[in-house]
Amino acid sequence: MSLRCLATLLLLCSLQANNPLSAATPQMAGFSEKVTTEIDQAINTALSEKRMPGCVVVIARSGEVLYKKAHGSRRIAPSVEPMTVDTVFDMASLTKPIVTATSIMQLVEAGKVDLHAPVVTYLPEFRGHGKETITIKQLLIHTSGLTPDNALSDYENGWPAAYEKICNLKLLSDPGQKFRYSDVGFILLGEVVARVSKMPLDKYATENIFKPLGMNQSGFNPSKELAQRAVTTTKVDGKWLQGTVHDPRARYCGGVAGHAGLFSTADDLLLYAQAMLESRKPGLKHLLDPQTLTMMTQAYDAAGNLRGLGWDKQSGYSSNRGKSMSSSAYGHGGFTGTALWIDPELDLVVLFLSNRVHPNEKGSVNALAGSIGTIAADACRAAENTSASTPTKLGVDDLCDAQFDLLKGKKVGLIANHTSRNKAGKPTHLLLAESPAVNLVALFSPEHGFAGRFDQSHIGDTVDPETGITIKSLYDETRKPTPQQLEEVDILVFDIQDIGCRFYTYISTMGLAMEAAAEQGIPFVVLDRPNPLGGVAIEGPLLDKTERSFVAFHPIPVRHGMTIGELAKMMNEERGWKTDLTVVPLGGWKRDQLLFDTGLPWRNTSPNMRNLAQAMIYPGVGLLETTNVSVGRGTDTPFEVLGAPWIDGPSLATRINSYNVSGVKVIGVEFIPDSSKYEGEPCGGVNFIITDWKTFRPLDLGWATASSIRALYPNDWETDRLPVLLGNESVKQKILQAQSPQDISAAYQDSIYEFAKRREPFLIYP
Repeated sequence: MSLRCLATLLLLCSLQANNPLSAATPQMAGFSEKVTTEIDQAINTALSEKRMPGCVVVIARSGEVLYKKAHGSRRIAPSVEPMTVDTVFDMASLTKPIVTATSIMQLVEAGKVDLHAPVVTYLPEFRGHGKETITIKQLLIHTSGLTPDNALSDYENGWPAAYEKICNLKLLSDPGQKFRYSDVGFILLGEVVARVSKMPLDKYATENIFKPLGMNQSGFNPSKELAQRAVTTTKVDGKWLQGTVHDPRARYCGGVAGHAGLFSTADDLLLYAQAMLESRKPGLKHLLDPQTLTMMTQAYDAAGNLRGLGWDKQSGYSSNRGKSMSSSAYGHGGFTGTALWIDPELDLVVLFLSNRVHPNEKGSVNALAGSIGTIAADACRAAENTSASTPTKLGVDDLCDAQFDLLKGKKVGLIANHTSRNKAGKPTHLLLAESPAVNLVALFSPEHGFAGRFDQSHIGDTVDPETGITIKSLYDETRKPTPQQLEEVDILVFDIQDIGCRFYTYISTMGLAMEAAAEQGIPFVVLDRPNPLGGVAIEGPLLDKTERSFVAFHPIPVRHGMTIGELAKMMNEERGWKTDLTVVPLGGWKRDQLLFDTGLPWRNTSPNMRNLAQAMIYPGVGLLETTNVSVGRGTDTPFEVLGAPWIDGPSLATRINSYNVSGVKVIGVEFIPDSSKYEGEPCGGVNFIITDWKTFRPLDLGWATASSIRALYPNDWETDRLPVLLGNESVKQKILQAQSPQDISAAYQDSIYEFAKRREPFLIYP
């Protein structure tokens, strides 16, 4: 069984049911009775104004259904039939993103289709009148120059004849010059899928989208059983259409076309939408890889309109989009009265399904769908604001609230630094020293020292001026506590803020201390702290088996998405230490939260880690600092800039931006480090600016930067020490070949998937 098949089967197990997502109480995510009533009233008004005979509306957030109702009728002629939540709908142009664009992106991911290749590469007959330069991407974003629709008569003799007519079309404008929403473009894309996959579009979608996701009520030309539950649309040749596609061109093509023809239900579309949201998570290969999903759903300038690849973002066709949805939202509508919008930032799905063309083609629902989306997004934002007002509770605060029960009657050693504080900002070592219940006898410090001020290779012991206790350095000749250092200690406590990156050494210090504690029979307590980069995204290669060091301590990805407490559990089990381990957990922390979602402040974790943006960029850009480039040490913005005397900043920025890394923009800069590498030398380079925190993936930026430097400066860039932090020979070779971020990340996606399963038993927070 292939990895994709295995992964999609796992997704099926988690999603497939009559109701694909779990039901939530109306109060969840801000959906009070007032919000639900507001949606009901908007729908009832539309029904009274005869803008549609009926509809099904579903709103889901974070895997939970918040609203799911059927309203009105699924037909009123020739007889009345009530709408039900399992009604089958003619999706019309929702076929474009759900079937055709998704299929194209899967083929792109498989290396079988190139977005920038001319369409004629795959359809040799599609040439003449300047069409040879039209690319796959231009078809997806509707800038091909093709007509929206060619004559209906061109389709009357079936697909082969219609295709010949399309191949003879003239352009209305030069490719790339104008946005013109084109059914013809997606009809061609459907043919590309068929040619490349050697399967008809409907069969490809069934095998690669519908079956793997458990969408058993979706497809083209629905069965008689499904057709009986389908909406009625319009009358053709004296017969009402029910279960037959409304679009006449699709009908002439046997019901299967790249622009229309899909039939589905609300439950099935929720399976698809949730699979799209799940695809954001590296290591869980579902419908698309995370990099492919980002490529598909980011905003492209389509001659003044913002479009995704197959999706709408913000264009002249976005009236069915919630006004308060985030910039990361993507969606689409269908002529028959359907709309689906997915907002990754809000983790929100808004699905509106109607048959507004019944009975007389005069219905109108886009404004209604948009207003429902706005109500839903507003409710989510209100809930986020309420949640943000309650900060995450730190492990040290829980220890204090429990009156230090874990430490009573024991001589305590504390591994800490300047980040070790409670929510009020009081240092952990003072909390312990001042408590009559605690006998604090020893302090230990990691890299950068107890005060976090040193940036040197060895740090000696010091004395804490407030308690008079000797601070024993774990970043000197020894980095593992010695038996002598632990002589008077009965229990060892670790409380240091990590930043969620494999080669940040605080987790190495924790691991070595756990090992030492096990050897001495000393219990070990971890006071947990949030991963400031969140607990969902997993990025970067695992270490090769031969790569182990203080900056490569355990075989985890570069961005591991775990808290220090979860990492402690994993390392204890996988390294076989058998440490007597206790993790004091966080309160109220959610895996999808970045630090600014927790209500907790940023405190510089080391001399060159001065804000959350630098911490977020660090896993990608920091990988390169063992080579002969400056990563901004000795400037005011470490890790936000990168350069060298031999780099031309604007040229490098242009090259990096050409990879369209989601959530970040790069501009050329000049800087002079006042210390560290290239001290006092003018450097050309780039400045990294995060524009979308939810979609930004630092390793994608790291690969784009590395490949760009390699391509532009193969003789200047010294890569001998690149493996020190990278720790993966396969990825190194791809960088030396200047491969794309997508190709580089593809090299380790299987191991990321395995790591996601491997870490599951050690996760503390859902």
